[in-house]
Amino acid sequence: MKAIHRILNPGVFDSSAGERCALAVMTKAPRAGQVKTRLIPPLTPDEAAGLNICFLRDTAAAIAAAAGEVVRGIAVYTPVGAESAYIDILPLDFEFVAQRGDKFGERLACAAKDLFQIGFQSVCLIDSDSPTVPANVYAEAARLLSNPGDRVVLGPADDGGYYLIGMKQNHCRLFDGIDWSTERVLDQTMKRAAELKLTVELLPTFYDVDDGATLGRLCTDLLDAKSTLASDVAPQTRAFLRGIIQREGRGRIWPAL
Repeated sequence: MKAIHRILNPGVFDSSAGERCALAVMTKAPRAGQVKTRLIPPLTPDEAAGLNICFLRDTAAAIAAAAGEVVRGIAVYTPVGAESAYIDILPLDFEFVAQRGDKFGERLACAAKDLFQIGFQSVCLIDSDSPTVPANVYAEAARLLSNPGDRVVLGPADDGGYYLIGMKQNHCRLFDGIDWSTERVLDQTMKRAAELKLTVELLPTFYDVDDGATLGRLCTDLLDAKSTLASDVAPQTRAFLRGIIQREGRGRIWPAL
């Protein structure tokens, strides 16, 4: 019988979480037809789910590489009951917290609240659509949150959103009244932080992969011989995309310019 991940209960304080930063990836069980649907086509439903798995593995590996005595890897997952889907995807030292809420902003707010209730000193909520973010960026987020004074850390995405939000306290106002899935998300979040008189720290800008255009960009970053991206970034995603191209040709997912 395979080992399963430990599931944390927000109603139970975990003394081992003290002094630690939760690097928490928001994730939906990678089932065909239910994840990365905006990539269908050019991908098939099975391929989209497979790519999502690779994104999760690469993101988890980067989080694990950033981990140390003050960092813990967490999966904030949905739906409840899908825990076994992650056994061969996420490292077994990742701990799980179930998502709550309906709309996206509510799920983020509930995740932050639950992780602080569990006892974490700081919390970073991380998307599962940005596999090229390297470990040093996650380590820097945790470092910034260890500095004195209340603050928020944001990882800007170049579509106007963010791939990471980090906090030292549970500021639910940061998720209130945000126009989610628009180019206004980052700007509105920074305005909320200003209203709360929080110092804002910005990480390097990366991008979400959620449509055909950004899939092509990802292929260029990971597979083009002229790419300046480090060769050890997103190895699982790189191998998956290369496999499709080797089997079916570049034009299937990465049209030549």
